[in-house]
Amino acid sequence: MSLQVITLSKRYADIWILRDVSFEAERGKITGLFGVSGSGKTTVLKTIAGIEKTNGGTVTFDSKNASGLSREARNFYFSVPASSFLSSLLKSDGSAQLSGGERAAANVENALASDAEVLLLDDPFCSMDSFTKHKYFEKLRKSVNEKNLAVVFATSNYDDVFALCDSVAVLGGGGEIIQTGTPQDVYSEPRSYAVARITGRNNLFEARRLTSSKAEHPQFQTLTGEHRLVVEKIERNALGSINQNVWLCIRPEHISIAFGASFPEDNLLMAVITGVQLMGSTTLVELNANGLVLHALVLRLVGLNIGDECMLGLPPNWIQVLKS
Repeated sequence: MSLQVITLSKRYADIWILRDVSFEAERGKITGLFGVSGSGKTTVLKTIAGIEKTNGGTVTFDSKNASGLSREARNFYFSVPASSFLSSLLKSDGSAQLSGGERAAANVENALASDAEVLLLDDPFCSMDSFTKHKYFEKLRKSVNEKNLAVVFATSNYDDVFALCDSVAVLGGGGEIIQTGTPQDVYSEPRSYAVARITGRNNLFEARRLTSSKAEHPQFQTLTGEHRLVVEKIERNALGSINQNVWLCIRPEHISIAFGASFPEDNLLMAVITGVQLMGSTTLVELNANGLVLHALVLRLVGLNIGDECMLGLPPNWIQVLKS
């Protein structure tokens, strides 16, 4: 029992906005539709709701084809943009003055009070402060469970995907879904440079493979800094050609910083600390390893300052090999 979007496509004149968009939103779950601003998230929601006509594709709900139905017959709730919602609340004399957070809260309340079994939420939480946002996250989760709703939540904030969603579909710049999975799986194992770049902080750098595709532990050399890095064995089709550049990535929290030698198998690099950014409970450290700029995320930086040399460890099991 679910909402299914199958090869949905949309164009304006000769410009394709969406191309063969496919994903599923189960009842009792919240599905994130994640992408950068302008990637087509709102258009996806509008075509599912029946507000926008499509140029191909099918929308089904509980195995019933909804594609030929009007917006009213579908009865899917679409959260209108905050500016439109404000206009509906303002009195003719403009006396009803609501803050962005209050408008957002009223918008979510309307969605939860509706009789629709499918909620299409166009980032209604973006104007809320952190405390209010998480209060409404809990309220939404409770309603989804109690009413067995199917929810698609569109956002460009991956932290909100982590906090709220059971699954996520990532919308690429070309208007297609480029990866689906749980929020953690997509974050930990991005399948492309595009996904790795937009799903949170990441160290991304080009490299060229040095070893045979049959090697037990593939080795690469970074184009910047010429560092030799070992990665865990991966499928041959993900390695790329021996004479073709690939992208390597490692999340900042997976880089270790030490005064001296650590575990040699952890791809040790000598680096200089070039920046420190305090972020409350964590600290983001910028490092330069012979021209290769990396960022590490630590709880706190002890005994090291800007300009100091240190040793970095890039464990092979945390390095992802990506194609463009």
